[in-house]
Amino acid sequence: MRALVTGATGFVGGRLARLLLDQDTHVRALVRDRGKAAELERAGCELHEGDVLERDSLRGAGRDVDVAYYLVHGMGRGAGADFAERERTAARAFARMASHEGIRRVVYLGGLGEDPSSQHLRSRHETGQILGAEGPPLTYLRASMVIGAQSASYEMLRHLVSRLPVMIVPSWLKTPTQPIGIDDALAYLAAAPAVAEAAGREVQIGGPDVLAYRDILDRMAHALGRRPRPKLPVPVLSPWLSSKWIGLVTPVDAGVARPLIEGLATETVITDPSAAKLFDIQPIGVDAALERAVAEDRR
Repeated sequence: MRALVTGATGFVGGRLARLLLDQDTHVRALVRDRGKAAELERAGCELHEGDVLERDSLRGAGRDVDVAYYLVHGMGRGAGADFAERERTAARAFARMASHEGIRRVVYLGGLGEDPSSQHLRSRHETGQILGAEGPPLTYLRASMVIGAQSASYEMLRHLVSRLPVMIVPSWLKTPTQPIGIDDALAYLAAAPAVAEAAGREVQIGGPDVLAYRDILDRMAHALGRRPRPKLPVPVLSPWLSSKWIGLVTPVDAGVARPLIEGLATETVITDPSAAKLFDIQPIGVDAALERAVAEDRR
């Protein structure tokens, strides 16, 4: 199999590219800057320098490719109408390239959540709709928080637990979510091209645990060998103020933290598990996923 991986220098894309290489897949990585992808090239990836916002730069990216993974989104790159339009433009350019160059399947990882209040979650869902309407048959994987060392969500959790003796608890930390470990998310991504019934379908994926974000903070404390922190309820704390606060106490940029926090107001749990049953994958729970992430982080 020959695969095109976008977002290959990111958290999910980089790990997926290496997993596919380990499975003897020929991997072409679409990167905006070849100079920042030297490790991928050394690992065995073919590089195609291009940008999903520049249609002409995509020419040839899908040549002789069987499956393309769309793993790019503009978190941290602004908001408003311009942001949403950029995401639409990128999705259309990629979908049309994939169709024109004969790619047989596109696999996209978006977010869970119905009628989300977060502009970023809405935009990610719209990206999936555009890819499905204008490109090859799409497998649209939808996940909540992906737990893994070096992800923005993990870094935010780890530093909040490590650095704060008392936690401020806004109301949105009571929202339920259904996280998935990075290894399980990668397993779904890697297996998708071989699951014929997943073509043209939405596949909601997640671990077995549904819990509030405040409970995940306590699970993070246990994984780090610490006692859960006392919590101070705060009835009103806007996403903007929360992102500034997180930017001060964690290494996560406020521009990335804000869309993450906006998404916390939306319930992100599986509502239709039927398509996930097409895959022979049994995701691990939150505690095990956090323990793996902490162990990897310490290594």
